[in-house]
Amino acid sequence: MTSADVARESGVSRTTVSYVLNGKEGVAISPATRQRVREAAVRLGYAPSAAARTLRSGRSDLVLCVLPNWPIGPVIETLVDHLEDELAERGLSVLVHHGRGPRPLAELWRAVTPRAVVALGPFAPDDELAMRQAGIQIVSTATEDGPGRRRVSTVPQGHIGRLQVRHLAAAGHSRLAYAAPTDPRLVDFLEGRLAGVRNECADLGLPEPVVAEVDLEVTSAVHALQEWRDATPAVTAVCAYNDEVALAVLAGLHALGLRAPHDVAVIGVDDIPAARLAVPALTTVTQAIEAQARHLAASVLAALDQEAPLPPPPGDAHDVVVRDSA
Repeated sequence: MTSADVARESGVSRTTVSYVLNGKEGVAISPATRQRVREAAVRLGYAPSAAARTLRSGRSDLVLCVLPNWPIGPVIETLVDHLEDELAERGLSVLVHHGRGPRPLAELWRAVTPRAVVALGPFAPDDELAMRQAGIQIVSTATEDGPGRRRVSTVPQGHIGRLQVRHLAAAGHSRLAYAAPTDPRLVDFLEGRLAGVRNECADLGLPEPVVAEVDLEVTSAVHALQEWRDATPAVTAVCAYNDEVALAVLAGLHALGLRAPHDVAVIGVDDIPAARLAVPALTTVTQAIEAQARHLAASVLAALDQEAPLPPPPGDAHDVVVRDSA
């Protein structure tokens, strides 16, 4: 069905149909005519074309969220889910683009003409320049401020590692290990968190943590635990990169007939749903993803209203959730 069908059904011009269905004010159209057009549109099942709206306005109602080549786990899923909820309240839809494959990003943003782009990683300079020249607002967590681009607060990865060490040290542990992931796509996060662990150990006068990669397999965790237990002095607590790696360490302890925290304490990061279901329940560092998503959505809306300042960051978004494993 097209607007021409609605015009024939209601006995008015296509221009009148356009004025009525697009809510144009200041046009002399009687209430009875407006009602007749709306009823005809409903009766015929007519829906305005999103592509046509984009051509008229030069912009869609889309916000393009560009993810780097990261593995998609519970944290990213939760962040995007809450971002979609926040922006939907303002009539905006989120289109997620995952940076995999050879297709150029320019093909996507030129096709959908988003009102704003949320960048969780860096852009190629040519892409960023072209988007800014097209008048697309860019909200980035990975670049410096600049024309047409606003930088929002990023998650301090080093602080996460420091919180893990502080909690374990306060419980009396002085010989720590670090369970690193094996996925190379996580290296940027890993380097920040591990640096935080090392720096906090140094500040507290603790030995350098013993680092080992732990795949999400019981055998990998068992091998790392045997190495840590054979160290001199033996490791008594493990800082894991995230909750998934921490759960692998707990499984390795179980396979060796050991218990947390009695033999080795374990602390993760993210507070995923499985953390509270583990045996023992996993102590972890929460990242308050909902607050971060609200801040990101508010930053997008502030960018669209170019006179508005960026909202303040959500404050300290991290806290230790204490459970049985540490």
